[in-house]
Amino acid sequence: MTNRKMFFTMLWGAVFRRRSRAMMAVIASLVGAATLFCLASVCVAVPQQMNEEMRAYGANLIVTPASATGKSQGIDTATVRNVTALVGAGHSVKSAAYRYESVRINSAPYTIAGVDVKAVRALNRHWNVTGDWPGSGNVMVGRDVADALGVKVGSRVTIGYRAADASASASSSASAKSDSDESAETAESSAQGTQSTQTTQGEQTTQATENGRVSSDIMDNNGTEFRIAGIVDTGGNEDSIIYATTADVSKLAGHERGADVVEYSVNAMGDELNAIVNRINKNTNTAVKAQTVTKITSSDTRIIAMLQTLFWIVSLVVLVLTLVGVGTTISSIVSQRRNEIGLRKALGADSRAIGVEFYVESGIYGLIGGLLGTAIGYVLARVLCATVFGRAIGFDWLLGAGSLLLSVAIAVIASIPPVRRATRIDPAIVLREE
Repeated sequence: MTNRKMFFTMLWGAVFRRRSRAMMAVIASLVGAATLFCLASVCVAVPQQMNEEMRAYGANLIVTPASATGKSQGIDTATVRNVTALVGAGHSVKSAAYRYESVRINSAPYTIAGVDVKAVRALNRHWNVTGDWPGSGNVMVGRDVADALGVKVGSRVTIGYRAADASASASSSASAKSDSDESAETAESSAQGTQSTQTTQGEQTTQATENGRVSSDIMDNNGTEFRIAGIVDTGGNEDSIIYATTADVSKLAGHERGADVVEYSVNAMGDELNAIVNRINKNTNTAVKAQTVTKITSSDTRIIAMLQTLFWIVSLVVLVLTLVGVGTTISSIVSQRRNEIGLRKALGADSRAIGVEFYVESGIYGLIGGLLGTAIGYVLARVLCATVFGRAIGFDWLLGAGSLLLSVAIAVIASIPPVRRATRIDPAIVLREE
């Protein structure tokens, strides 16, 4: 019998003659591999899943005109398409454009936003709307507006557009679609530029006074009658806005122009999202300024950082416990085979051959435990993601290979102390005891 054949024969016997000890080592590796693979799979999937979930709570990027001329004219449709192409390069994206105007209801100033209802509805799925969304001749008012006016769904209000009031709504219209100081600053300056242009247009045109759209009398309650189709309640700045279709706002103001703000909900975060912002700002052809919505992006980053920190802490604990479990089992195996080791050394086996045999034996335990643990870990991760996020995750083969190699490495490393003790056994002492 060759040395190699003898080696594998002894290895086979060592593994299968002591099934209970071998099973304990495999179970220790299995638990560690299952826990680590489950946590790693969830940790890899969470940023993407969390980002998708957070996209239901509004935009994480806004675009406003960069120049004074652009602020007065708004962002035209062609520019919106170009910017959307830049934002959506390699990412899924939703967008909605908002045109803000100053209006009066019962002589009190309010801000009305002209929107594409379908786009806004898809972007802001978290909005709590009682009734219907805006339509032709129908508006949706924020909860604060409804409470101030004392109206409900089905009520009718007369909305008057006064160009001279344009600058009065700059701050409110700006803050309504901004969740950070930077966003508010940009939106506010955009609204101010827009409103000043509207004032000029109002002074230069006389037809805008028809149907009560423009009046120099602050107490003039003339205007266009709209039906309140719904009331939106978000708990945010949206509650102070009146929403109407873009066509109705253009008709009310007496002229058409581009959007003051375009919101994007893009499936990106962190450095990837900042790269999109920089790409837009460096593109001089678009004449717009992009920035992230700090409130949303910081929430994404903070939650994911907390989850990843928890993952590393738990992983470290699991690694230590796995090392202890496998090391203890191998120590027990070495103790049981102490006489055998002494006899082999007395017959001429060197310490290196004995050590290699134990290391290979430990590696086999780690391999079997890693295979079973990775499979169980994937099932657990799949169930966890399906329960929490309502989505399934695929098997990450690279992560699976890493889990397998780590299991083998941990088993071998854990066996180093007991194997070193085994190779130092004095055969004379062992044989004397026998």
